[in-house]
Amino acid sequence: MTPPEASLDTRGTTPLAVLSCADVTTLRHRADFLRAARALRRGTEGMLVQARDRRDDDPTIRIGFTCSKKIGNAVARNRAKRRLRAVADAVLSTKAKPGWDYVLVGRPGVTIGRPFDALKDDLRYALRKIHPSP
Repeated sequence: MTPPEASLDTRGTTPLAVLSCADVTTLRHRADFLRAARALRRGTEGMLVQARDRRDDDPTIRIGFTCSKKIGNAVARNRAKRRLRAVADAVLSTKAKPGWDYVLVGRPGVTIGRPFDALKDDLRYALRKIHPSP
């Protein structure tokens, strides 16, 4: 049995997702989270966004997600982080700048219950404030 072929764009043989977004990785080390916490921040109703320009030649966008125990038990924290990941996938691919680290911090009672479109708007608003247009 052969697998189905991937859908291709009209320009060639590369899938659309590969053409449209920069290289994105996840923050894993505590030191990276602490560096982002000392840099720019923008609070919104649904989350807190911390951003840091790494000032290196690496164009990779790095993203971290965190939720404290104030969110609730492990199930609630994981649900909040899943929602933050989905919001980041939807928004950061077009609004994030290469060479920056972003940390999305969940808020108690709000990150889980807020409508998904409102969370996306919160992240867009925070990124507009962090990266103002010239």
